[in-house]
Parts: sequence; C-alpha cells; structure tokens
Amino acid sequence: MKTIIVATDFSPAATNAAHYAAEMAVAINAKLFLLHVYQIPVAYLEVPVVLNEDEMREEADKKLIQLKNELDIKTGDKLNFETEIRMGVFFQELKELCEKVQPYAVVMGSQGTTATERLFFGGHAVYAMKHLTWPLITVPPEVKFNAIKKIGLACDFDKVIDTTPVEEIKLLVKDFNAQLHVLNTGKQKVFNPNIIFESGLLQEMLAELKPNYHFTTNSNTDEGIIDFSERNHLDLLLVLPKRHGLIDTLVHKSHTKQLVLHSHVPVMALHQ
Repeated sequence: MKTIIVATDFSPAATNAAHYAAEMAVAINAKLFLLHVYQIPVAYLEVPVVLNEDEMREEADKKLIQLKNELDIKTGDKLNFETEIRMGVFFQELKELCEKVQPYAVVMGSQGTTATERLFFGGHAVYAMKHLTWPLITVPPEVKFNAIKKIGLACDFDKVIDTTPVEEIKLLVKDFNAQLHVLNTGKQKVFNPNIIFESGLLQEMLAELKPNYHFTTNSNTDEGIIDFSERNHLDLLLVLPKRHGLIDTLVHKSHTKQLVLHSHVPVMALHQ
C-alpha cells in the first residue's frame, strides 16, 4: 500500500497541508503517516529555564491525536493512519523515516502564516526540497485538494536521459489520470541543435503519456514558470532540483524564492 508522510509542526499552514495530503491519500488509496519532530530548544537566558521533555511530548501527542481525528472526520474514516513523534533534528528524522517507510510522497506546508512559522517551517521546506531524495510536495497556505488533473513539468532539456525520473513521472500521471504539460525553461537565444535533440529524446521517453509541450519567452525562469502555472491552471508543478539547479537558484536569490515559498500551486520536487 502506498504511504504519504505528512510532516507537521501543527501550525495552520502545516495543518492545511495535512488536510491536502489526506484528500490525496483517499484519491490514490494510500495510507497517511503523520510525523512530528520536536527539539529541546537552547535558551540563552540569565535565569535557566527548565524544559520538561515529557510535557513537550505529551502536548505533541495531544495535538497529533487531534489532527488525526480532524482528518478522520474530513475523509469519513476512509484512511489508514500511522503516527510518530520524534525528538531530534527535523531533516535527519524525516530522512530516517523515509528510509524506513519508502513513501510515495512527503507533504509539507510551503510556509507558515506568521513570521516565526515562515522562518522555521518555510526554511525546513526549502532545505528538504533540495536534499530529500523522496518525492516532496510543498503545499501553499489555503490551497485545498480537489483533484490533480493538470501536472506541469519544468524542464530545461539538458541531459534528459540521465536526469529525468521518467518512471516516477509516469506513475504520478497515471495514478491521477492527469494531463502532463512540459514547459521548456531554457533561455537559448540562438538556435541550438542539442536542444532539438534533447527535446526529441524527452518526447520519446514520455510518449505514452501524450504530454503537451510549451516554452517560455520570459528571461526570468521562475516568473515564467509561475505565469505558465497560472495561465494553464495547473494542479501540481514538478521541478527537478538536482538537474537544473532551480532550487539552488531559489535559495540564493530572494526574489525567486517565491516559486517555492509563495507559489499558488503545490510544488513537487523529484530527484533522479
């Protein structure tokens, strides 16, 4: 049975992502695994603060039960659940669980609603999207799951055989019976025969999915992708971080972080 892991810090944005994941799990008959990771904070105060780990865990356990009950009601008790609370570093604990569970996907909120949530959980989302090798979906605040009928793939047509996770893309498109739209994000200003060659290879690799192909003329890659997503009413946008360095660009240029942190469309990172 497929498993979707939901990483939550119980913030409104993370809870919204959990509701999104629950509806997705029902759509593909998957189990939902709720994960909460907490850390004992280091307090730099003149008067030492006593932090009771048992109390922190007890509080987290109550919130996890409450979230599970909410999702049970939302889905009409159609879901199988597992839950786990871990103490440690968020990414390491998430990675360890993924190695154990081998999830279909991991789902997180793309950002929090408060400044603190945006700093901490938004940072977790970007870091995980760069480094987690399992499929990761970041869900924007307020986005609800209806159906995934249109999936977009941002691609720069460079070394497509070595770097495109074709089987994962095929599985995703077939599971949701979706249309695939491939966007060429390359910025070639002159004729490049290699792009034509790579384009032909990708068309052959994805032929059974019968995708629609598009290109952007926007010199700013992320703006072009966002515009494409909105104009085509995409339900899910696929990016391939290890391949074209898109996520690296996002983290180092504050204005392009908007694609992941402020996108109106859920973004899914697939690693080859």
